[in-house]
Amino acid sequence: MNELVSIITPSYNTAKFIGKTIESVQNQTYQNWEMIIVDDCSTDNTDEVVDGYLSDKRIKYIKNEKNSGAAVSRNRALREAKGKWITFLDSDDLWSPEKLEKQIKFMSENGYHFSYTNYEEIDEQGKSTGTKVTGPKKVSKQGMYNYCYPGCLTVMYDAESVGLVQIQDIKKNNDYAMWLKVCQKADCWLLDEYLGQYRKGRSGSISSHSIKTMIGWHYKLWHEAESKNAVMSIWYTCWNLVFGYLKKKKYVEKNEA
Repeated sequence: MNELVSIITPSYNTAKFIGKTIESVQNQTYQNWEMIIVDDCSTDNTDEVVDGYLSDKRIKYIKNEKNSGAAVSRNRALREAKGKWITFLDSDDLWSPEKLEKQIKFMSENGYHFSYTNYEEIDEQGKSTGTKVTGPKKVSKQGMYNYCYPGCLTVMYDAESVGLVQIQDIKKNNDYAMWLKVCQKADCWLLDEYLGQYRKGRSGSISSHSIKTMIGWHYKLWHEAESKNAVMSIWYTCWNLVFGYLKKKKYVEKNEA
């Protein structure tokens, strides 16, 4: 259990949060990692904040030449990645200190090549919203087509088994597009522990948009990223809505924060 972990972190205007995100990586009990931050032409002081952490040589900071979106940023980081294990952490989310150690052990001991964990939601100020999210013990290829169960900040896969993943340039749902590629090679298994904190409701984040807008993004996912025809794209979009409702009923727990 000493293989290199590559952490994929796209960044855009998250100067307010990215320092805490980096610190949650530095505080990992598992220390053999590289964090690849790809900044998408931020207009705030993200450069200044990240610069304060670059004395840690495990952190690599790359800047896009033009604003291109998270899909392009993730693709670029994945091409740079050298680790056996590939993980994802957006620049406003957080990990628990034992996240990497526990997930690598879980996968190594069970021979899994693709996994995810539970996570909790926090608000823009970093306070718990009282919402906890889990999922099925096993997400097969068909299960992944039904719905995007894994939270992006919780996913890990074995690059030696899965290979290089690159997706189409879609503006939203690009994490889901990645899991649809990975699930062609491996089932996704749940480590049933809460090991991440997802920041929900931040201005400009996907969770702040309307249902109508999100339906449009799902259609583009299937039509553009997965090259489905119009009929099949509508079918899978509707299927996602059904299973999204079922996920909220079965796998999302809401309590008073």
